[in-house]
Amino acid sequence: MDLETAAKCLAELGNPTRLAAYQLLVKAGPTGLSVGEIQDQLQIPKSTLSHHVAHLLWAGLITQVRDGRTQRCAAVYETMDALMAFLSKECCSGVRSSARRQRAGK
Repeated sequence: MDLETAAKCLAELGNPTRLAAYQLLVKAGPTGLSVGEIQDQLQIPKSTLSHHVAHLLWAGLITQVRDGRTQRCAAVYETMDALMAFLSKECCSGVRSSARRQRAGK
């Protein structure tokens, strides 16, 4: 995952309602949940949920498919894994601070 994609995902997850919906879908597993089930769990109006789902879709965090007359949403676990890997890939690898550079005479 590149910096721009990670920033897009994090920006969309920065909204509390979207984060709650995404967490719910992650918990639901690969089969996901219907829009109605998400709405029931989060207790938000359908139009509000539709707005938030559109943002999560745009960021590639979820998918949405029609199942008969029902729209089902599911987390895209590959995107979640890539975001987590991006955030942790250089964990504890060290960064030269400006104070260290000054002490080293650079």
